[in-house]
Amino acid sequence: MTERKLAILQIAQGLFMEKGYTATSVRDIAKSAGVEPASLYSHINGKEELLDRTCFEMAEKFLTGIEEVNDIYFDAAQKLKMAVDTHVNILTNHIDAAVVFQRDWRHLNEVRRSEFIELRNAYEDGFRVIVQNGIDEGLFSEVDVKFAALTILSSLNWIVEWYDPKGKLTASEIAANLFNFTFTGLKK
Repeated sequence: MTERKLAILQIAQGLFMEKGYTATSVRDIAKSAGVEPASLYSHINGKEELLDRTCFEMAEKFLTGIEEVNDIYFDAAQKLKMAVDTHVNILTNHIDAAVVFQRDWRHLNEVRRSEFIELRNAYEDGFRVIVQNGIDEGLFSEVDVKFAALTILSSLNWIVEWYDPKGKLTASEIAANLFNFTFTGLKK
């Protein structure tokens, strides 16, 4: 991706975060990028391309992270800590993209939305594996694995609604607190 296209993507992510995908026009993106709307099309096909790239690049970051965690030979508690750390770091290091990823994926076209849901489900499955391993290892209580994974992910994903890079807690502190609460709820 060219530097200019990357800059346009980042501008669009900021606008999508601030205004929402549907309320942001190509004209808004062009104005913020300092170009005429017609010349913006020499860099992108449309705002749909920017949404698609944002959602799928974020999904890839999350999937790579959970696959790396589940490939390591650690116990489930250590894997859960690593998975939480990875998730929080991805969200907080890419907050604009993370907000778009969380809120606007529903605006992908039907085919891409289906592909996106498959990736999201694969990511959720990575957390289910950790929870099931924890049960099998005797570290976690017998719980509904799907419900536990969804609860963990809901807690993690809510970060995009309140995280402030200038706030009291660092990303590492947030991850540690979320892990401690989650682990406390799961452990035997």
